[in-house]
Amino acid sequence: MESAFKTWIGHPVILQVALGDIKVPLRGRLLKDDGGETVRMRIGEGWDVDIYKAMILAVEEDAMVLLPA
Repeated sequence: MESAFKTWIGHPVILQVALGDIKVPLRGRLLKDDGGETVRMRIGEGWDVDIYKAMILAVEEDAMVLLPA
């Protein structure tokens, strides 16, 4: 079965991530889903982080990126 995250690869997204009792939005670009327990996301300028899929509550399109400057 293909991961739901694969459709978001290369797109600007906001991940809703649970850190214990705290829910945090992370804005960035989804880079990689190797089918394991994590996805790789680029946050800011060249800061790549691996995030456990079990911590991700939701994925949504980052509409702020689409707004003209």
